[in-house]
Amino acid sequence: MFSLRHLKNSLFGGAITLEGLQAQLDSIAVPYTEVDCRTCPHPCDEGHESYPNKFNVDMESTMLGSVKPYHRQIIVSTGKMDWERGSIFTKNSLAAHIQQVMHNAPTSSSPTSSEMKAKRAIHVPGVFDSSESTKISILNGSHHTISDNNHHETVLVFPDYVMVTEVPRSLDGAKILWDTILSPQVSVHSPTNEKSSLSSWVIPYSCVILLCSHKRRDNRCHIAAAQLGQAFTQSLEEHGWSVDTEIEHPSGPPLEEQGTEQEGERITKQLQELGSEKKALILRNSHTGGHRYAGNCIIYTPQGTGVWYGRVSTHEVESIVSQTLEEGLVLPPLLRGGVNISRPGCKSLHDW
Repeated sequence: MFSLRHLKNSLFGGAITLEGLQAQLDSIAVPYTEVDCRTCPHPCDEGHESYPNKFNVDMESTMLGSVKPYHRQIIVSTGKMDWERGSIFTKNSLAAHIQQVMHNAPTSSSPTSSEMKAKRAIHVPGVFDSSESTKISILNGSHHTISDNNHHETVLVFPDYVMVTEVPRSLDGAKILWDTILSPQVSVHSPTNEKSSLSSWVIPYSCVILLCSHKRRDNRCHIAAAQLGQAFTQSLEEHGWSVDTEIEHPSGPPLEEQGTEQEGERITKQLQELGSEKKALILRNSHTGGHRYAGNCIIYTPQGTGVWYGRVSTHEVESIVSQTLEEGLVLPPLLRGGVNISRPGCKSLHDW
């Protein structure tokens, strides 16, 4: 669907060439590769499933910069792959309760534009540090809660890379989640002795792949997610990875019981060791915006990075697995944006 050769012969919105795109990433130290996004011939002779003829994708406009900055993004368990059109406003859902709590919470001071310019002299739209925003992005996910109580949800929190269990599907539950985990004032990995009814763990996977499948927002995302889910699973398994579509139950004590500085160091070590385990979690999620760039996927890793890709088809999956998941390198032609992917001094997103 998309190759470097194709991009070299075209313009994004008549402005950005491949070389210009690479120069932008170089300017802010984003590790990337010049390897082709597509590993198969065009037309494909490797059996990759193609999108239907009427599957229209915006291949012309500038895609980099189509992601708005956020401080945290959360994925709420629903056990579904499609949701109401305005899913975060579904009555009595945890997402709706969190939205209400956020609306009523005291306004956190966001860094001013001058502060951001001082911190980072060069700015590339769509590429941001999580500290640059106080926004919380709420998505519904396909995973089921791991709680024995069906009225309690399991919430994944990125880029902190933690899973929070036993979150009551109520306004009170949303308030507790906000006060102890989601508020921009909270540092999730900092040792604390505060008591909470919630329990949180490091997500026990080397990466989490999110695929937008929100059919009632745009059928293209539904079609793309089905194809990409199968393609990622096949490619990852061929590379020796194990793949889950439901979260495994955590082991060991929750983060709330690890309140000393030494235990905090153990959390960091746990995050660092996850990369070598080659375990992937693939989930479907609700609308993230940019459905004209379907298929859309977001890749989170324990290092606290999040890479947003668009215009992804089954033909690009092999390169994403080999280059981004295994080597920690961004594929520029597919990049919509990313959180914490500017890594000065690092050769890979996997570096610590």
